[in-house]
Amino acid sequence: MLENRSPDSCLSSRLFSEEEEEDDDKLTNGKRALEEVVVGGGEMIRPTKSLKLMGFSITYDNGGDSSDSHSLFNEIGRDTSIDCLLRCSRSDYASIASLNRNFRSLVKSGDIYKLRKQSGFVEHWVYFSCQLLEWVAFDPLERKWMQLPTMPSSVTFMCADKESLAVGTDLLVLGKEGFSSHVVYRYSLLTNSWSSGMEMNAPRCLFGSASLGEVAIFAGGCDSQGKILDFAEMYNSELQSWVTLPRMNQPRKMCSGVFMDGKFYVIGGIGGGAESKALACGEEYDLETKEWTPVPDLSPPRSRAEQAAAEAPPLVAVVDNQLYAADHADMEVRKYDKEKKKWLTIGRLPERAGSVNGWGLAFRACGERLIVIGGPKHSGGGFIELNSWVPSRGGPPEWTLLDRKHSPNFVYNCAVMGC
Repeated sequence: MLENRSPDSCLSSRLFSEEEEEDDDKLTNGKRALEEVVVGGGEMIRPTKSLKLMGFSITYDNGGDSSDSHSLFNEIGRDTSIDCLLRCSRSDYASIASLNRNFRSLVKSGDIYKLRKQSGFVEHWVYFSCQLLEWVAFDPLERKWMQLPTMPSSVTFMCADKESLAVGTDLLVLGKEGFSSHVVYRYSLLTNSWSSGMEMNAPRCLFGSASLGEVAIFAGGCDSQGKILDFAEMYNSELQSWVTLPRMNQPRKMCSGVFMDGKFYVIGGIGGGAESKALACGEEYDLETKEWTPVPDLSPPRSRAEQAAAEAPPLVAVVDNQLYAADHADMEVRKYDKEKKKWLTIGRLPERAGSVNGWGLAFRACGERLIVIGGPKHSGGGFIELNSWVPSRGGPPEWTLLDRKHSPNFVYNCAVMGC
């Protein structure tokens, strides 16, 4: 397994489970001890390592590195090696990388994930935080949990509201340090470590955001003085840079964002002006023409529109270019009819999808699935549950419980990374 490897030797998040804690006494300084055997003449011999990969049994010695600097696994050649590795689960990559320096380089450069994308092998993992500065990842296919390193931060950032989004192989967490300073922290899947990220051109909070591959768009929000904005910016995870986009037609905060049919949509939120009313409309951004187009009634209807300022932003997600919403008040799932331009109720949310005005409930697209993560209605104890439904199977939502995790808190932040 991958438990307790250092960030340099563990290229995906550390696997953890109660059953594996018994192995901790076998680890030294955060790394698994490598036993050496002394044979006649005082020669030091390292034990060989073996790995079964796609039906092949591969044995390593010399510290696990291939003598051929251009090969990954000598026995089957570089091209076949890569073809096999693309089909492996992301959760296996750290184990494989510990055996082979060349594959370790392939992962840390990000090339393996580019090749996976080109070949159509993409896994979606759910990353979420239920404790300050602590993040875990969940693989819904293997049903494995991974613990991320603790976030570095100041006390003010730790206690401030935060927003998150996964883009490419990065997880961005945005918040405040001090009373007016906006900051970005970046977790890299390639190095399994946190670092300071590049700040927005116009730092703000309470925006709507969504990602598509290596790019993400952040729209609306409010600045440190509380002014509601019509700004929008695009982030490129490969360049780690921000580009200012044309302004929206209307300022808004506490809105949501999605990509659908290759376009970005900002949905709902609270409008600017003295009254700061809830917005039923949305806007569509065309990445080719670089234009914003208003879309009436794109925001899912609220049961208590008068309490919009106290409620969470619209809980929306896109699967197979279809837009879905979670109604936390009525515990219903809705789908947007593109032809009729209206929302239709199609079923119920899972029973334990508890929240406070929508806060603490995660509703996300995860590949072909819709994922709902809900927890106790009050802090102090209980569990959070991860439920999924695959809309392509047809019919009303039939939720499958993927796993349950003890947590004294709500879900503070949640993002889905596909790579």
